[in-house]
Amino acid sequence: MNLSPLRAFLRVFLSYYRPYRRTLTLDLLCAFVVAGVTLIYPLFAGYVTRTVLHTPGPQALPELLRVGAFMLALLAVQIAANTYVDYQGHMMGTYIERDMRRDLFAHLQRLPFSFYDSHRTGQLMSRVTNDLYDIGELAHHGPEDLSTALLLFVGVFAVLLHLNPALTLLLFAFLPFMAAYAVFFNVRLNRALLQSRERIGDVNAQVEDTLAGIRVVQSFTGEGTEQRRFDAENARFVDSRRAGYHAEAHFYQGMLAFSQLMTIAVLVFGGLTILRGGLRVDELLTYLLCVGILLEPIRRFVNLARLLQEGVTGFQRFQELMAVQPDIVDAPGALELKAVRGEVTFERVSFRYPSSSTLVLRDIDLTVRPGEFVALVGASGVGKSTLCALLPRFYEVTAGQIRIDGIPVEAVTLASLRRSIGAVQQDVYLFSGTVLDNIRYGRPWASTDEVIEAARQAGAHEFIAALPQGYHTDIGQRGVKLSGGQKQRLSIARVFLKDPPILIFDEATSALDSVSERLVQESLERLAQRRTTLVIAHRLSTVRNAGRIVVLTESGVAEQGSHEELLRRGGVYARLQAAAPLRPAER
Repeated sequence: MNLSPLRAFLRVFLSYYRPYRRTLTLDLLCAFVVAGVTLIYPLFAGYVTRTVLHTPGPQALPELLRVGAFMLALLAVQIAANTYVDYQGHMMGTYIERDMRRDLFAHLQRLPFSFYDSHRTGQLMSRVTNDLYDIGELAHHGPEDLSTALLLFVGVFAVLLHLNPALTLLLFAFLPFMAAYAVFFNVRLNRALLQSRERIGDVNAQVEDTLAGIRVVQSFTGEGTEQRRFDAENARFVDSRRAGYHAEAHFYQGMLAFSQLMTIAVLVFGGLTILRGGLRVDELLTYLLCVGILLEPIRRFVNLARLLQEGVTGFQRFQELMAVQPDIVDAPGALELKAVRGEVTFERVSFRYPSSSTLVLRDIDLTVRPGEFVALVGASGVGKSTLCALLPRFYEVTAGQIRIDGIPVEAVTLASLRRSIGAVQQDVYLFSGTVLDNIRYGRPWASTDEVIEAARQAGAHEFIAALPQGYHTDIGQRGVKLSGGQKQRLSIARVFLKDPPILIFDEATSALDSVSERLVQESLERLAQRRTTLVIAHRLSTVRNAGRIVVLTESGVAEQGSHEELLRRGGVYARLQAAAPLRPAER
């Protein structure tokens, strides 16, 4: 049997207890106290039945009161220990759940774009939330239930063996059958729980996908389609839960049946032993009370089995994500990129996506001088946006090299590289929160005055000041309360505040009306001053004033030059220009 996966699981799981060793130690000590007190109660019952009740009248009452007082003291100790276990133990489990969620979230943020290209957000959300709740329950109850059950089991076995060895051996003959039964249905339960977690992740993904695109859904009257998709995922989830509940019902009812069979066996065979003179009535009473206690560790073992199934399956899914290693990381001894002049060089750069065998970019040679304004144009699919995504290392080049100021981007830290690059995209992403928070995202430690100055530079201060709470206005999820032009100017203000030496514009005005486009274009021109700027142009009319236009094709850089030079040349750019439709304002 290969124990390496189990050892690896325990090593990682137990490492999360390290900050809470004191709490865990006290939790286990209290659990032992509870188990010890539980074992003492039947012995007191036997003592009262066998000795106190047969003591002559005057001496019996004081002795009975002393026993009662001592048992009340034990009860107080038991309640105090149980309270600590219940509260502090649960908090320890919650802290461990929090720590795992923190580590998983931090890990997810380090994973590259290529990971998110192939994973649905709803599935990832399910792993960050639902899976880790069950791990917290296992972290609390696992050590407690295991240690208490073992102590009770061993203690009760010793007491029963002392009272009547033959009856005890009969009782424990049930245990191998119980164990085999439990293992069989535990395997089925584990399989069903894993499938159930995957299915609820699919449900989450469907909900996230539909609600994120609710405007498209409603504008295309796609509610029926989305409902059918949701119903299908929901039905698959119900099927997985049905299999889980089926296994769970057989498991718990089978364990209950075995427990009751043990009690019946003790009553029948204990009664026969009394009839034959081999057992006293007070001993049978103590024995029955101990059997009742024996059911407690069995219940705890059953509960532990459930927690293991739910917690381990959740932890397996946690480890699956944590095992995904970021393929874009800082090289050993990576340098901090400082005092950036802004020279960008692509040297025979080729790139293919991990899931594809086709090159998106092929042998790109391009140098952008410090402070130069360069536009990238070409047909859809030639890799304009991909080329710019390689610069901040959102993806790693397949071949060739990219340099900033002569330094390979792989030789500098990711943080310093990405701090030096600002991007303004067509699809603006704004976070839930206030205007102030969203602009300050470009530099979290910036003062309010600096935020306002960045908004002025972006031409956004006037509309922000007119909002109900000004800079403290909540803009809703993804800035839903703002117009397209307003969202775009906020994103430009964010980059103004960041103040990077290198800029990337991914056709930031193509989806705007003419008035908003003019305002945003003016903001972009102010932002581009004295910075190295790469513009990805989907509409050729927006790049006529670029210092240099680079035309990309599937074979690489086809031509480059100014707008007039490329038109006179009559090449690829001239053909693209002739085929490009003009907007009414450009005719």
